[in-house]
Amino acid sequence: MTQRRPGVLFDVDGTLVDSTYLHTVSWWEAIRQHSLDVSMAEIHRAIGMGSDKILDHLLGTDRDRDHDAEMATAHDVLYGAWWERLRPLPGAGDLLRACADGGLAVVLASSASGAELQHLCRVLDSDEVITAATSSADAEQSKPEPDILAAALDQSQVDPRRAVFVGDAVWDVAAAAKLDIPCIGLTCGGTSAAELTDAGAVCTYANPAQLREHLADTPIADLK
Repeated sequence: MTQRRPGVLFDVDGTLVDSTYLHTVSWWEAIRQHSLDVSMAEIHRAIGMGSDKILDHLLGTDRDRDHDAEMATAHDVLYGAWWERLRPLPGAGDLLRACADGGLAVVLASSASGAELQHLCRVLDSDEVITAATSSADAEQSKPEPDILAAALDQSQVDPRRAVFVGDAVWDVAAAAKLDIPCIGLTCGGTSAAELTDAGAVCTYANPAQLREHLADTPIADLK
């Protein structure tokens, strides 16, 4: 049997790539196209959930679902218009390489579509240190359910007892907690350090660059 290894799992949108607010405005416009009104603040706080959960969260479960697929498609089209302008957050590539240089598996635990994930990887330009990467096809349910993290662990052969997750949303923290994996929170997705800490994050940093600078002070340094 293959021996499992230590590793770091990373959310991508809002954690490594500066895309959270583009997702927010894309969902806002997609919902407005159906004459429904949800504030951008509410939508922003829901980013991190997949399309299988975000509309229920924003619009309620006792509603007409006939236009859900149209809204999800509209979001994808609107967000896709921004793909070529996406940029990595400060220090993202350096953080991934520092983890790999420390002998850790580097795993992207993303619920993006396959095509979107390919583009996100191009934006990060760090393929040489990425052990595995998940997409929406790998999970039955999105965060805060832990399916995508479980898939990332399986694909990378990372030991869940020797793993840390890095994310930017309370949904990331909640998903990690369901697998008893410590989660480091980054505030670069727009969620405050207090909110991430209250959700259960073991520590918080401003962005990948600051986490890289303080890597020795985090649970990542203890992975063996």
